Amino acid sequence: MKLFITGISTDVGKTIASAIIVEALEADYWKPIQAGDVDHSDSHKVKSYISNKRTIIHPNSYLLNTPASPHLAAAIDGITIDLNKIEEPKTQNHLIVEGAGGVFVPLNDMDCVIDLIQPDYKVIVVSRHYLGSINHTLLTIESLHNRKIAIGGIVFSGEENKATESIILNKTGIKCIGRIEQEPYFDQNVIKEYADLFRKNLLELQ
Repeated sequence: MKLFITGISTDVGKTIASAIIVEALEADYWKPIQAGDVDHSDSHKVKSYISNKRTIIHPNSYLLNTPASPHLAAAIDGITIDLNKIEEPKTQNHLIVEGAGGVFVPLNDMDCVIDLIQPDYKVIVVSRHYLGSINHTLLTIESLHNRKIAIGGIVFSGEENKATESIILNKTGIKCIGRIEQEPYFDQNVIKEYADLFRKNLLELQ
C-alpha cells in the first residue's frame, strides 16, 4: 500500500500524521522534496518519532536549503525541480509519501505537488481547524476528485471543532482515519499510542 500525505495548507500537522501512519503500518517513509530545515528535516523528525525497527527512511529526491515554496527554494539553489528525476524508492513494504504544503504548492513553472501523486497512491488529507479551513479542505478534496485521485481518508489535527469536522465529513463522505489532539508534546510513546488507534482504519484501506 502506498499512501500520500497532503495537507490543506502548511503547518497543519502532516509530519506528525506521517509519523503516526508510518508507525502504525511499520511502513517506509519518503519525502521527495524538502525545502529548508536541512539538518532537522521532516525525515529526521519522523525517524525520531518512530520506534519500530522495520521502517526505512528513504532519502529526499531534492533537499533544498531555503524554507520557502519548492519552486523558489530550488531557484535560490540554482536548480529546477524535474519530476522525471524524482524516482520512487523500491520497497516491498508499505510506503508513506509526504508532500510539501498543500496540493497546489508549485514545484516549478509547470508542476505542483499534486503532480507527484501517482495512480497507485491513496491520499490522506490532513486538516486542521482555522478560519477558512473548511473551504481549504473542500477545495483540496475537490481538486483530488477532479484529477480522479483516490482519497483514502482524512485526519483531523489540533483542537477539535465538531462543527467544522462534521460538515467536512458530511459534504465529502470521506472516511475519518482519526484525529490528533493538540498534545503538549510528541515523542515515541505518544506517536505509538496514536498508531495503535489509527491502525485498524489504515489497514482497511488495502
